[in-house]
Amino acid sequence: MSEQSILITGGTGKFGRIFVAHFFKKGWQVLFTTTSKERGDSLIASLSGNLNIYTANNSESTANNKVVNDRLIALVVDLTEDNVAPKLVETIENKGYKVNHLVNNARSLDFLQTDDNGQAKRDDFMAEYLMDVVVPYELSMALFNTQADALRTITNIGSQYGVVAANPQLYDDPLKSSPIQYGVAKAALMHLTKELAVRLADSNVRVNCVAYGGVEGRVDDAFKARYAKLTPSRRMLAENDIIGPLDLLISASARAINGQTIQADDGWTLW
Repeated sequence: MSEQSILITGGTGKFGRIFVAHFFKKGWQVLFTTTSKERGDSLIASLSGNLNIYTANNSESTANNKVVNDRLIALVVDLTEDNVAPKLVETIENKGYKVNHLVNNARSLDFLQTDDNGQAKRDDFMAEYLMDVVVPYELSMALFNTQADALRTITNIGSQYGVVAANPQLYDDPLKSSPIQYGVAKAALMHLTKELAVRLADSNVRVNCVAYGGVEGRVDDAFKARYAKLTPSRRMLAENDIIGPLDLLISASARAINGQTIQADDGWTLW
């Protein structure tokens, strides 16, 4: 087993793929959740190529495959199901894995729906809160209750909209384009971070959060231009900007940082 192990929820999403690739390349054992076996297999295959798995030498190929199989593990699961956290942790334990670091990163765009007036229905509001707050809480506690000796850090993936409200100037249709349930849930996630940090401190488990700003990749040039006018840096975050804050909080050198939300937004929340 590698020196460090990490469980990343939502491992095949926009952020998750970057997180999984980073820690795998560091030589860590990476477990990640996904709702799709196909996407999980695809991610593993793409990262496995970096190890030159498909070689003409069968013995070398077998050895390299074993390295990947031991260090990169996809866990297909629907995190919104009842009692899913203890079941997932039980699966992890039954496979003989220990988790040193947990990254609560999973999300679903399906829950960011609004009606014609830009208002959220109760089901969508509750589903977003379930994914962003309840699931991270349940999974954190399930791991702590069974692997407190191994668990060292928990990092929640938040948003600038957990710190400030969405700026209407950014959107063509603000009420529909910035669903209220998203920011409210991310704000609750920040407080969950504080509560867990206090409750787990005696066991030397640190809990922190990263509130990221907007990241390039899913928006058009017009949106990027509007975003640039509203942030001191005059830009959106690039994908390679998101690793640094997470890497810092997980590292042993950051052991004095606990219960905090790092605002990795390139200055968005300064004004």
